[in-house]
Amino acid sequence: MARYAVFLRGINLGKARRVAMADLRTVLTQSGYENVATLLQSGNVVLDADQPADELGRTIEQLIEKRFGLAVDTILRSHDQMTRIVAKNPLADVATDGSKYLVAFMAEPPQTPVGAVLDGADIGDDRYIVDHTEMYIWCPGGLRDSPLMTILGKAKNGPSTTVRNWNTVEKLLTMMG
Repeated sequence: MARYAVFLRGINLGKARRVAMADLRTVLTQSGYENVATLLQSGNVVLDADQPADELGRTIEQLIEKRFGLAVDTILRSHDQMTRIVAKNPLADVATDGSKYLVAFMAEPPQTPVGAVLDGADIGDDRYIVDHTEMYIWCPGGLRDSPLMTILGKAKNGPSTTVRNWNTVEKLLTMMG
């Protein structure tokens, strides 16, 4: 069995896309996954599975659509990948608040370099580093007022992506054991 962090994209962001974490844990446990745990209400799951990541992601998407009627993208990371992500921490020298320090988890590497999307843009004091399928983002002024997050939110044709703050990333790694 492998241990995975499963990130569900875009749930519990409005009244129409609600999934109770207790119900999600039940569905996943009844489907044969072990040691299922959730963190917060934003689609963070840790579980053990015998499936490869791509197959597991598709299966979880199908389970959520069947049980909750929602089409939800899943992005998975193994325990080793999460360990590497936290250990890398490339903005540790400037990111002093885990609630304003983010990791964008991408389903695949972006086809267009992020730098090309941001070319010439004024991102103020925000900083970012792209590492294959992760983008580390520091928004010292907060997310709501972040010029970088505003630009990235308008970008088109990129890979399926979901964002978690550093506090959540570290808690998920701890939950993975």
